[in-house]
Amino acid sequence: MDRNSKATVNSIFSDYAGLYMKKGCTTDYEKKIIRAISICRTEELGGRKEYCSHCGYVQTLYNSCRNRHCPLCQFMKKEKWILDKKSEVLPYQYFHVVFTIPKELNRIMYHNRRVMYKYFFDTVKQTLFEILCDKKYLGAETGFFGILHTWGQKLNLHPHIHCVIPGGGYRKDKNKWIHASKNFLVSKDVLGPKFMYNFLTGLKKLYNDKEIKVEENSEYFQKQIIDKLFNVKWVVYLKESFKNSDSVIEYLSRYTHRIAISNYRIKKVENDKVHFEYRDYKRDNKKFILVMPVLKFMRFFCMHIVPYRFVRIRYYGILSHRNKANRIKECYNFYELKMKHEKIKLSWGEVYSLATGNDVTICRECKKGRMILYEYIVPKNRGSTKII
Repeated sequence: MDRNSKATVNSIFSDYAGLYMKKGCTTDYEKKIIRAISICRTEELGGRKEYCSHCGYVQTLYNSCRNRHCPLCQFMKKEKWILDKKSEVLPYQYFHVVFTIPKELNRIMYHNRRVMYKYFFDTVKQTLFEILCDKKYLGAETGFFGILHTWGQKLNLHPHIHCVIPGGGYRKDKNKWIHASKNFLVSKDVLGPKFMYNFLTGLKKLYNDKEIKVEENSEYFQKQIIDKLFNVKWVVYLKESFKNSDSVIEYLSRYTHRIAISNYRIKKVENDKVHFEYRDYKRDNKKFILVMPVLKFMRFFCMHIVPYRFVRIRYYGILSHRNKANRIKECYNFYELKMKHEKIKLSWGEVYSLATGNDVTICRECKKGRMILYEYIVPKNRGSTKII
């Protein structure tokens, strides 16, 4: 990508990182991420030069930073995830459930990110398993995977978890696998109140155990936050079921490796202000342009940097890493079905070819010759160019 041709998150960070860091509002961890995004696919990280065996065309390819917050580095991760997960789905219809935290808790969530984001996952797990294991609903041992997002369309703080749940599971008392009712898993009117109760009672315990920092005193926290939120309707959104196992993976890939804002939404940077597109869900999902000062844009972006080594995609129950290999095989054997996909290790080029239909080894100019590596560009802090 020609980073000078269009404003991107990367170009904004590259141009304004120095000014932003002078404000003294970043941690060392955030500074590393800002630097990684700023130098992604530039000569700073090194790269390689290739020439075409047929027409002699020469191309220079720079290395990516591979940071999970970088918009330039998510495509290949997403495609690799799709290929891996297609071999791990159960032969059921799937349901998409979204758990959302009320905005009144945003400040507590932000100032206790590592503790609260983990607690958010734990409460979603507790709520789903309590209900789905109940014989009034699914009544079976099941699983799900959840994906944490922390942003809204305007880069505001909006923590929510997307969950994908198979419409079936293992019934221990009957020693068999069962299907959920067609096109129905459980009512959101059941999930919402249960999630609210679990979250608030657990939040109070976190506060009493001093595991989270809250500015308010104990009485205010109890009456104005906990008690008040018991009377607020908590949003749990259930989307339509998926038709087949492939469609759920393709659909969820839009969520798995998404960052706070994608480069295509940024229209321009002018007079130190970023113009970016957003959807207003309260106005018929229409698109509008929001203009934001560039330093505020960077501050809002950094607000969605997840804690160091924090896992944003988590797997539970029969879909957990410990259980899924055997459980998926057992389920397919029970229904006498053949596994649709086998997990195969592919190289970067093979994954790219499957995703785009383009062979990276073929010259993009003449479409006949093959690209041959002839020179490594060593990263700037590691010496000079190496000829091979």
